[in-house]
Amino acid sequence: MSSHKRITKAYKTARRISYNDDSKFIIFSDVHRGDNSFADDFASNRNIYFHALNHYYKKGFTYCELGDGDELWENLDFKSIFYTHTNIYFLLKKFYNKGRLFRLIGNHDMVYRKQKYVEKHLYTYFDKVTGKNEPLFPGIIFTEGLVLEHEKSKQEIFMLHGHQADWWNYRAWKFNRFMVRALWRQLQVFGIGDPTSPAKNFKELIKVERRTKKWIIENDNLLTIIGHTHRPRFPEPGDIAFFNDGSCVHPRSITGLEIEKGKISLIKWNISTTEDGTLKVVRLVLEGPQKISDYIIEK
Repeated sequence: MSSHKRITKAYKTARRISYNDDSKFIIFSDVHRGDNSFADDFASNRNIYFHALNHYYKKGFTYCELGDGDELWENLDFKSIFYTHTNIYFLLKKFYNKGRLFRLIGNHDMVYRKQKYVEKHLYTYFDKVTGKNEPLFPGIIFTEGLVLEHEKSKQEIFMLHGHQADWWNYRAWKFNRFMVRALWRQLQVFGIGDPTSPAKNFKELIKVERRTKKWIIENDNLLTIIGHTHRPRFPEPGDIAFFNDGSCVHPRSITGLEIEKGKISLIKWNISTTEDGTLKVVRLVLEGPQKISDYIIEK
């Protein structure tokens, strides 16, 4: 199956929800929540991420996580990740209980394609205090795509992880997972990254972006948001409507996309130092806000 067909499949099988200009969405991907070991790229940003997510929860945003939320290549199962970041998962649980959480499948959590795996590991968790299994994300479903459709204009926003345009990380993900566990995880200590990852291989990154852009052009410049490559992208109106939210494992910062009041913005959260030496987590707008309707192509 070609990358074009894989992206088309993700679009056709995507979960669809309606939105309007009063809707608010925060879009993150590639969080790579790990077990706080030496190979956990997320560990240094966990407090930034938690603060940002708590901000969006209080402000009434819906959280869309576009894949690779849990690092299930380096880690054998979800349990060790959950107990490392329980505060984060309890916050995600609050989003879920309010109907404000949508999670997509990425190459690092492809196991979530199997609903039995999801049911076993994510529906409940073992509470060490009560000694019982308690609800976590009961009934949660992971999809490859998510489509937001505007109630009035019918303009669509298509979200997917992006590995659909990457053969090695879609079809050969099990082999790549084995190599990460057996080799690349250990070599990470010496600064040697996984060459199959487009986030660490510029040639692969360019290929993923080119294939995705080609699909967008062939589908009437459908506004499309991906992650996977970890490279933020925010086009000007009139250009190819290809967005990338970046990742949550940048050095000392996380990036994402906000949708609010019918506009889209590329944002960054990082730790800033005040004049008196106080450290605080701050939000910066890198691009936008830009009206989403500006990306509609008149036929």
